[in-house]
Amino acid sequence: MSDIPPNIDVVMDVPVEISVELGSCRMPMREVLQLSVGSVIQLDKVADAPVDIFINRKLIAKGEVVVVEDRFGIKITEIYSK
Repeated sequence: MSDIPPNIDVVMDVPVEISVELGSCRMPMREVLQLSVGSVIQLDKVADAPVDIFINRKLIAKGEVVVVEDRFGIKITEIYSK
């Protein structure tokens, strides 16, 4: 028996927002106001750490950043279960 409900087709075309978080940081407003073009903000994750993947702001997976032709992409490495 499948875990997929029979009426799943109703939501299959509903758009969702997928976002990826590379990392974050905290800084005083004084430093934020000093940012300009070319400024570098150091994040709290190391360069090869997995990124967080969100669907509608809910964390659903981890992944790694890849380059596909001239664009960034995300390779999913872990999916969180229910």
